[in-house]
Amino acid sequence: MKQFQVYDPAMCCSSGVCGPDVDPALVQFAADLKWLQEQGVEVRRFNLSQNPAAFVENELVKQALTEKGEAALPMILGQDKILSTGRYPERGELRAWAGLGHAEASIYSAAVNELVAIGAAIAANCEPCLKYHYREAQKLGVSKGDMVRAVEMGAKVKDSPHQAILKLAHRLTGSTLTISITQADPCCGAQEVVGEDAGGGKCCG
Repeated sequence: MKQFQVYDPAMCCSSGVCGPDVDPALVQFAADLKWLQEQGVEVRRFNLSQNPAAFVENELVKQALTEKGEAALPMILGQDKILSTGRYPERGELRAWAGLGHAEASIYSAAVNELVAIGAAIAANCEPCLKYHYREAQKLGVSKGDMVRAVEMGAKVKDSPHQAILKLAHRLTGSTLTISITQADPCCGAQEVVGEDAGGGKCCG
C-alpha cells in the first residue's frame, strides 16, 4: 500500500475553511487527499502548530526546515522520499505518485458537492441542512446564481412524486373535474398535462 505524509505549516486546521478567509487551494487539497484514501492510499497529516514533534522526528523534514525554514512547507513525503515542498500538489500529481494511473477527468469539487447538498436539502424539506450548506457554499465562493439553479432542480425533483400521486388519484377516482398537472420532471423539463391525459404519456421519448 502506498503511503503519504503531509507536513503542513502552522495553521488552525487543515480544512482551509476556518477563519475569515477561505483558502480554495487548501479546500481542494483536502478533497484530493480524501479521494486518495478512497483509492486505498494511506495518508497521514501533521500540522506544525499542533504536531511539532513529528517535524523533528523525521530527518528529511528536519533537514529541509533547517535549510529553508518554513518556506519548505507544506511538504509531501511518500515512501521515505520528499515529493514536493513549498506548495500543495494537484490531484494529477498525487495520482501519479500513488501509481494509480490515468483516470477520467472529474469536475466534482467541494463547491459542486455543496450545490448537490443544497438541492438535496430542498428535496428533503430540511431547513437546517439548507442553512448549513448555504453557508458552506458561500465560504467556497459559490455564486448565488448557481445556488438558485440548485434550488430549482431540487424543487423539481421534490415536486415530481407529488404530481405522480395526483395523476394516480385522478385515474382511481375517475373524477370528471379537469385537473391541471404540471409535470416538473428534472429529466425533460416542465410540461402541462390536463384532464384524462394526465394519467398517461411519456416524457423522455
